[in-house]
Amino acid sequence: MAAPGGGIGAGELRLLGTWSSPWVIRVRVALGLKGLSYEYMEEDLANKSELLLRSNPVHKKVPVLIHGGRPVCESLVILQYIDEIWRGTGPALLPSDPYDRATARFWAAYINDTFFPAFRALFRSLTDEQRAEALQNALPAVDTLERAFTECSKGKAFFGGDAFGIVDIALGSHLVWIRVVDEVGGTNLLDGAKFPGLAAWADRFVAVDAVKNVMPDVGKVLEQYKGFRAKWIAAADST
Repeated sequence: MAAPGGGIGAGELRLLGTWSSPWVIRVRVALGLKGLSYEYMEEDLANKSELLLRSNPVHKKVPVLIHGGRPVCESLVILQYIDEIWRGTGPALLPSDPYDRATARFWAAYINDTFFPAFRALFRSLTDEQRAEALQNALPAVDTLERAFTECSKGKAFFGGDAFGIVDIALGSHLVWIRVVDEVGGTNLLDGAKFPGLAAWADRFVAVDAVKNVMPDVGKVLEQYKGFRAKWIAAADST
């Protein structure tokens, strides 16, 4: 549960999510940064609630932020909504300069549209051959993000320089899953020798209080991932 703040009444702000979802982690980090109190409602995606189906009838997915009875869907849209509605409450998630704001939106979209599909292939790989191919396909996206970090951070701590913002949240929400995929597969996606900027940034990201308060336990995520893999392997063996 987030810390009280933002002048929100009980029940006015609710978040529908699942505990290990990187997309939900994004929203929880943003709400924590803003100091907003909210009701978190865990969803069972195998038996979706009527509230979820009614709130997100198009995609039927989490996260959904319900503010004053009105739903907002899709994690990056929700982050921008939070920043606009609670402007002046807590740190800004997007820069004030229009060009810098457009740049941040570009890289957040790149993480969704290019990095994540490449990482997902690594996440879903079952054999050594699949894993090796997926890793090689993912590395160019990581290299692009390394160069983006160098350019955007200007030698400072985060993608926004001194400011922790939307690009950090967009990429950092995947860190726990990157860690467990590396552990199971013996990979090192954010190899500090190849990507020193991102490797150091990742350490700083997980040390932020708003992240520590909501990031799921690595051991629990690892067990969940092993369960996923067991099902995928069984399905592959049955075909």
